[in-house]
Amino acid sequence: MNQTLCFIGAGNMARSLIGGLIARDVAATGIVVADPVATQLSSLQQAFGVRIATDNASAARDADVVILAVKPQQMRNVVTQLAPVLAAKRPLIISVAAGIRAADIQRWSGGLAVVRCMPNRPALQGCGMTALFAMPQVSGDSRELAMKILGAVGATLWVEHEAQMDAVTAVSGSGPAYFFLLIEMLEQTGVALGLPAPVSRQLATETAYGSARMAREASESAATLRQQVTSTGGTTEAALQHLEANNVRAIFAAAVTAAARRSAALADEYGADESGNG
Repeated sequence: MNQTLCFIGAGNMARSLIGGLIARDVAATGIVVADPVATQLSSLQQAFGVRIATDNASAARDADVVILAVKPQQMRNVVTQLAPVLAAKRPLIISVAAGIRAADIQRWSGGLAVVRCMPNRPALQGCGMTALFAMPQVSGDSRELAMKILGAVGATLWVEHEAQMDAVTAVSGSGPAYFFLLIEMLEQTGVALGLPAPVSRQLATETAYGSARMAREASESAATLRQQVTSTGGTTEAALQHLEANNVRAIFAAAVTAAARRSAALADEYGADESGNG
């Protein structure tokens, strides 16, 4: 990868991507990071040897790819202020911000090619899941480049319609929190049933890890795997019957739907122009 990459924002996601890229032999000298927090920049420079800048414009001036890793509420100001600099070289723009539409970023940037991505928290361990959406102006080479960059921290896939990104955000972007909650509840219940806290934690976390690995590697559906570990009249059946009787499916579907609606609402809120229109 010979392109110069600029990260606007030096938070956890930027750090994950930079670490993954460096691990894949991308030259640190080809990566520049801008952030107003000097300690975050210093930490990245010490860890990976990347170039740093406190000014977004100087960081992005010679970049072939600009990765926007800022909070959704900061996106408009950041891109608008960068627009004059971006107009000269017209880099590929990659956004990893939740709830900000590619069309809005394109409008703020002066018509640049934009790829919108939704990575998730396991990217910090190099086992994330990222969905990508490309504007029609994005070339095949740029699509491949975006996939290589996000692929440095886990699996990737493309979605055809940007509207699907709200569902992606709800399922995989927010998804780790759902599993952490389940692990948390299993831990707490194990303790309530008499297990020592460290034992309960290990049982819950290793079971979650093993189950996820089975689901990832199996050809069968999750429903089939569930049926395979549920013996008639056994302990697992007793637990699942209780969950089903208490509408766990409806409750969970409503929760994930709430996350998708919030993603869409964020896009409307932060993507609206001065007149209030999206």
